Amino acid sequence: MNADDLAFADVVELQRLLSAKTVSSVELTELYLARLEKYGPVYNAVVTVLHDRARREAKRADAERARGRIRGPLHGIPYGVKDLLATPDAPTTWGAQPYRNQRFNFDATVVKRLSDAGAVLLAKLAMVELAGGFGYGDADASFTGPGRTPWNAKFWSGGSSSGSGIAVSAGLVGFAIGSETSGSILFPATACGITGLRPTYGRVSRHGAMALCWTLDKLGPMARSARDAELILAAIAGADPSDPTAVDAPLAAPRRKLRVAVLKNATKSAMPEVVANFHASVKALSSFADVAGEVALPKGPWGPVVGTIVDAEGAAAFRDLIESGKSRELRNADDKLGGYVAYATPAVDYIDALRQRTKLNAALEKALDGYDAVVSPTLPTVTYPVGLGFDKAYPKYPGGPSLISPGNLAGLPALALPNGMGPNGLPTSFALLGRVWGEAALTALGARYQRETSFHRKRPPLVTHL
Repeated sequence: MNADDLAFADVVELQRLLSAKTVSSVELTELYLARLEKYGPVYNAVVTVLHDRARREAKRADAERARGRIRGPLHGIPYGVKDLLATPDAPTTWGAQPYRNQRFNFDATVVKRLSDAGAVLLAKLAMVELAGGFGYGDADASFTGPGRTPWNAKFWSGGSSSGSGIAVSAGLVGFAIGSETSGSILFPATACGITGLRPTYGRVSRHGAMALCWTLDKLGPMARSARDAELILAAIAGADPSDPTAVDAPLAAPRRKLRVAVLKNATKSAMPEVVANFHASVKALSSFADVAGEVALPKGPWGPVVGTIVDAEGAAAFRDLIESGKSRELRNADDKLGGYVAYATPAVDYIDALRQRTKLNAALEKALDGYDAVVSPTLPTVTYPVGLGFDKAYPKYPGGPSLISPGNLAGLPALALPNGMGPNGLPTSFALLGRVWGEAALTALGARYQRETSFHRKRPPLVTHL
C-alpha cells in the first residue's frame, strides 16, 4: 500500500494493517506529521502539531503491540482534536486571539480516554473562534484564517470544527474529534466530504472542553467512515465524575430491520444537486432499511429558541472576555460586537426559551415515535465561498425544514454521510437524526449505506499552495 492509500485508509483498515505488521504506528505517525506540515497551512487546518507527544505515544503503542498488548481497535491510530480540548503539551487557544497563550496542565477526559485506548495524538486542530458563539457571518473567523475545504480551497471548510473536518478529509489524521452546539460537526462533515457523528447530549464527557453552551455542547467523532465513528464513540463515551452530565448508556443497535422516515419537505428550496443526491440516498437506504413514509417537523421557533439559549449561556461563559473589552480582539467583525449583543439577552427571554424547549422537545419525540431515524439533506446547498457573507452566498436556495436546530435542542444524535458532489467540485451529504441514545442504529445504517456506495472513499484534489 502506498503512502496516499495509507493516509486515506479508515481506522478499521489501519488497524488491520497494524495487526498484520504491514505498517507500524511510528511509520503512520511520521506519515501524518509530514502531511500536517505540508497541507495543514494551505487549508488553515492546524494550530499546533504535537511532534514530541505523537512520537512518544506511537513508540509506546508499537512497544505494547510487540509485547502482545493491544488496548483496542484504536491502538496505534494517530488522530487530532479540535483546539477547545485541554492538553498540557501546547496552548489550548479556542481559536481566538485573546486565548492564544492559554495553557492547561491536564488532558481533557476525551483525550485521556483516547490515550488509554492506545491512540496517538498528533495535533490541536483549528476552529472558529469561541466555537462561533458570538455570531460570525463569514468564513474568516479564527486567528488561523478561514478554514478551506480540501475539495476547493476557494470555499469554506464549515465550522466551527473546521480543522477537524479538513484534517480528516485531506488525510492528515486517522480521525478527529469535533464539537457541536448547533451544527458544528454536521456542517464541516458536509463541507469536507467526511462522516460526522454528533452524539446524544450526555453521552461524552466535556470535562476539559471549552464551554460555550452548557446545555447544548457535545463532543463527537469526525472520521472517514461510519464504522470508524462507532469505534471512536465507544472509546470516548461514558460517565465521568468530572462532568455530572455525562452518563453510562447502552450503545447497541436493535436486532431487527431499522425503520427510517423521510423529513417532509426536506428538499424544498434546495440546490438541484442536493435534491438529486438525496433522492438517490433514500433509494439506497430503501434497499436494506424500512423507509416508511414521511415525518413533518413540528411547528415552533426552533432557531430562535436555540439562538437565545446560546446567547445567554455563551455570554455567561465568556462574561470576563466581554466585560474586559477583550472581545474586540477577536478576528471576525461580527464577533467583535456579538458578545455584547449576547450579554444583553434578558433573563426573561432565556427562561422563556427553556420553557419553550421542553414543549418543542416533547413534540419532536412524539414525531419520531416508531422510527429509528429521520433522514434529510444535512444542508440545502454546498458550502459557502470564502470572502463572501454567508447570507449572500446562495439566496436562491434558502432550504426547507432543517433538523439541525431541533436535534441539538433535544440533545439527539445525528450522523452526516457524504452522498455525492455539487457545484464547484464540492461535496453534499445527508443526515440521519436518531432517538436518544440511538447512535448505534445510526452507525449501523451508515455503515451499510457505505458498503453499498463509495462516496466516503473519494479523495479531494489537494494543492500545496493557493
